[in-house]
Formats: sequence, C-alpha cells, structure tokens
Amino acid sequence: MSTEPTSLDAEEPPRAPSQAVWDGMTPAERAAVLERLGPMPDHEMAPPEGDWHIEAVRVSEDSLDGHFRKEGRGAYIGRGLTVYYPEERRFAPDLFVVLDVAQHRRTVWNVSAEGRGLNFVLEVHYGGRRRKDAEENVARYARLRIPEYFMFDARRVVLHGWRLENPTDRQYTRIVPQNGRWTVGSLGMELGLRDGQPRWYHGLGMVPLTRELNAELSLSLNDALERAERAEAERDAAEAERDAAETERQTAEAERQTAEAERKTIETERDVIAAENARLRAELARLRGE
Repeated sequence: MSTEPTSLDAEEPPRAPSQAVWDGMTPAERAAVLERLGPMPDHEMAPPEGDWHIEAVRVSEDSLDGHFRKEGRGAYIGRGLTVYYPEERRFAPDLFVVLDVAQHRRTVWNVSAEGRGLNFVLEVHYGGRRRKDAEENVARYARLRIPEYFMFDARRVVLHGWRLENPTDRQYTRIVPQNGRWTVGSLGMELGLRDGQPRWYHGLGMVPLTRELNAELSLSLNDALERAERAEAERDAAEAERDAAETERQTAEAERQTAEAERKTIETERDVIAAENARLRAELARLRGE
C-alpha cells in the first residue's frame, strides 16, 4: 500500500485516495478506507431550501426512477448522497444519476470502488449562495468530467444546463433548449418546465409521476368499476326480463292446461249425458214394447 496521504485526518474532511493508490491497495486496505469515507456530517451539508427545493428534487427522482424501471435499465439515482472522486473534496449533489450499475443501497458513492463516475447531476437553488450552483459547480463538475450538469433556479423558475461536448473536455458548453426542452444526452431524455417544476420527457411524452400514474390508475379503476356495475345492472335487468317472460310463459301454460282440463271435463260430462240419454231412450223403448 502506498504511503501517499489520503487526507483521512481530523483536520479537514476526508478525501479518497488517488486512483493509482486505490489500484495498488489490497481488498482489506480498500475496505478500511471505505469504512472511513462515510457520509458528510450535517455541518457540511446544505439543508433543503424549503418546499420548492424538496419538491423539485423529489419530482425528478420519482420520474427518473419510474422511467428507468420501465425501461428495465439499471440506474442508480442518488439524492443528497455523499460522492467521493479520487483526491477530490467530497460533495453531495441534490440529485445524480449513474447508469448501468448494480441496484443496491449505498451510504456513499465512491467512484474508485464503483468503477463509475456520475453521468448526470441536478442541483436545485432557491436561497443561499447562487454562485455555488451557477458558477462554482459548473467549473467543478466539468473538471470531474461529469457529462451533464443542470441547475434549477426554483425561485426564478429557470432551468440551466451544461454538457461536455467531448469526454476529454474540462469545460462545459451551455445547453440551448429547443422548443422549451433541454436535451440530456447522457440519459437519452429531455428536461423541461411545467407547473413551476422541472419535468422529464422521453420520446413524445412527459414521464409521469407515481402520483399521476396512481391517479390515472384510480380513474381507470373507477371507470372499470362503473362499466362493471352498468354491465351487472344490464345483466340483472335482462335476467329480470327473462324471469318475467318465463313467468308469463308458465302462467300461459297453466291457463292452457286449465282450459284443456276444463275441455276434457266438459267432454266427459257430455259423454256421460249422451250415454245417459241413450240408456233412457232404450229404457223408454222397452217400456213401449218396441
């Protein structure tokens, strides 16, 4: 293991070792370094700047998570997670994305350990030092070769985006929106503004939020229930009509059978009367000596 300092002392925030030093470490030495490179303490972290800040980050995280899950693509979405680049001062973006990585829980993102740097960073600004997000991070993230960086000014409801035109560049080029959308090439998506929040787009449509999907699902479910209830009511009405028709048929059949029975009774009575008349005529003829 190299003796190159890693700045893991109490005088200043710890830093990850250089990539060369990391590559020369044993697994046990790497584990020891990772144990010491923990999350940033509260005094180093900038607190959320109110509901506008929290909502903007949450909306982006929700959209991106839903999109990549649907696409079946492994994407890690960090929110306020401490990031360690080799030999660099640690930082915790409001939101970042790393594509095609294993999905598991993390306490920090260590570039050397993960083997991947960040693909995309979003910082949300509402109060505090605007220069940090609008200038310092622009220079810093470009130097770290993060392909694309966006800043959402929640107070002014303005979106700014920068990208590296070439992977070897160390300076960003501003992204110019087209028809109100900023192309985010690293993610294969677009960013825009809607209802005062940054919203993600893919293809021709906006990526829905979980709450929007739930609302749509609820509407669909209600429609399905209403259709089912209407179908059930129509089925009940049809069955009632069939029952009524069957009752009428049975009533008509009973009346027919009654009429048939009455007819047979009358015929029987007629036959009895005819027979009695024949007997009486015969008896009368006998008495007359005929």
